Amino acid sequence: MLVHIVCWKYRPETDDAARSEHRTRLAALDGLVDNMLGLEVGQDILGLERSFDTGLVIRFADEAALDEYTVHPKHQEVAAMGRNIAEKVVSVDFLT
Repeated sequence: MLVHIVCWKYRPETDDAARSEHRTRLAALDGLVDNMLGLEVGQDILGLERSFDTGLVIRFADEAALDEYTVHPKHQEVAAMGRNIAEKVVSVDFLT
């Protein structure tokens, strides 16, 4: 199994409506491709200086499923939104 994690730290001027819309659009990607085994998205609850605002965890059966997800047009649209409203995005992908 492959685990895909992405975190966004939004720009200070990103309002609550845009943050909420981003999370909603991320959650709507659940089941987008075959062999996506689960998707979770959530808002940071601690608000620490080191915290990111939103986190996403997706589990895929294999790397081919991640590759299919990465290029999917619906994913590309949400990814573009995230880049536009975030000052920083980090990710990690690992096999379990």
